[in-house]
Amino acid sequence: LTFTMSLVMGTSITISSNHWILAWTGLEINTLAIIPLISKSHHPRAIEATIKYFLTQSAASALILFSSLTNAWSTGQWDITQLNHPTSCLMLTTAIAIKLGLVPFHFWFPEVLQGSSMITALLLSTLMKLPPITLLLITSQSLNPSLLTLLAISSALIGGWMGLNQTQTRKILAFSSISHLGWMIIIMTYNPHLTLLTFILYTVMTTAVFLSLNQIKVLKLSTMLISWTKTPMLNATMMLTLLSLAGLPPLTGFMPKWFIIQELTKQEMTPTATIITMLSLLGLFFYLRLAYHSTITLPPNSSNHMKLWRTNKAPNTPTAILSALSTSLLPMSPLIITMF
Repeated sequence: LTFTMSLVMGTSITISSNHWILAWTGLEINTLAIIPLISKSHHPRAIEATIKYFLTQSAASALILFSSLTNAWSTGQWDITQLNHPTSCLMLTTAIAIKLGLVPFHFWFPEVLQGSSMITALLLSTLMKLPPITLLLITSQSLNPSLLTLLAISSALIGGWMGLNQTQTRKILAFSSISHLGWMIIIMTYNPHLTLLTFILYTVMTTAVFLSLNQIKVLKLSTMLISWTKTPMLNATMMLTLLSLAGLPPLTGFMPKWFIIQELTKQEMTPTATIITMLSLLGLFFYLRLAYHSTITLPPNSSNHMKLWRTNKAPNTPTAILSALSTSLLPMSPLIITMF
């Protein structure tokens, strides 16, 4: 309870602050609160993941502090919106890229997720991304659009490409997160509200997938093959959520991609839009593979237990609500784009 409250408090401090030191304090509270949650199982891999996470986040926090100090030294301002010094902008972009796990600073992220439990991995993929993205949103007008576009396209490429060969579900979702971050970052300087919308929808879809995987206790693809006989309905909804995460049309996940491509075309960045759209096909391949393993392909060997159509477990309401939202929000696109 203490660590969860600290996570919420750290996030709240960062997203509501105007002063660099306050924002930095919130990020530090967040880092210190999540570390015990990663190392909770005391498994050697969990301890290794904790150390990797601590070292990378410490380096990123030091860079953020250094960036804000340099900016304050040259402009006399500690206000987050007054980031005018070019070196400070570059250092801040690098620090946030390390914190988010953007390419080329992504190496820690799949390893840390692999060493964490499903729920901690969910927190690392969603809640822990909110404060750095908020800092990017606030300073988006000062940042270099070409650098952000380069980071975004690299993330979409590496996130899709590295996910192709994975057999562990947490690592696949880590690379999925990296490629989605590419979509968020590419539109940051042109339409920050669209980045926020993409992050919210990504959080809804990823939470639905993580909660489903946690409920059926699936850590690798081979286990996923035999999960269909235990929870057929949950697997069927998870397949739809995965396809939504891939961005296929009648589902929610298509909406942010559609708006981002539209905005990039308005900004006369059609080649960039074409490249990032082509790169999303790499992600589509491993989502389809996950969908196949969850529902479409039955295992070659027959399982010994009967189908449990009526399980004794209580229905998981959050998973049901999030899965519904992950698949059915596309018709509400006009309303959502008006809100954002």
